[in-house]
Amino acid sequence: MPSAELTLDDQHTLLKLARQVITAGCQKQALPEVNPAEYSSDLQETRSAFVTLTKQHLLRGCIGSLNPTRPLVLEVSHNAHASAFEDYRFPNLDSSELNQVKIEISILSPHQLINFIDEASLINQLKPFQDGVILQYKQHRGTFLPQVWEKLPKPTDFFQQLKQKANLPPDFWSEQIKCYTYQVFAFHEN
Repeated sequence: MPSAELTLDDQHTLLKLARQVITAGCQKQALPEVNPAEYSSDLQETRSAFVTLTKQHLLRGCIGSLNPTRPLVLEVSHNAHASAFEDYRFPNLDSSELNQVKIEISILSPHQLINFIDEASLINQLKPFQDGVILQYKQHRGTFLPQVWEKLPKPTDFFQQLKQKANLPPDFWSEQIKCYTYQVFAFHEN
């Protein structure tokens, strides 16, 4: 199911589960038990996903995985909790913020290696507003979801910021850099 969409029922189920997990965490309650067998076959598929939290249209937490390792329903449950309580860029979500936070879920397609001869040819292959990008150089790694293009619409700016996210200087270049693209199926709370 590389880029297949989920039904509205499955989207609602995942958003509701993410909200329950975050609420339980804020209230110091036990997290909901998730048995994948109780969910639709699409939600049982092994997929990678990100859960993004925003507050007043500003990022408030975003955690996900690039490689699929567990059923989608478990992936979303885990990443919802991690976005609220394990994103090192933000303090733990507080129960006073619950009503102000919106949840977005991005389900990733398998990633594709980009072949390039230099930085310019790499940047020319990026599809703004469509591609998520993974940058890898030795132990450095970073990704931007396709939604980041809204804030960084110029491919050169996007790529420089991605290098910084991977803890590399914005002007860094090496023939050993690897880049991958992926697409997402994203949906959010109203």
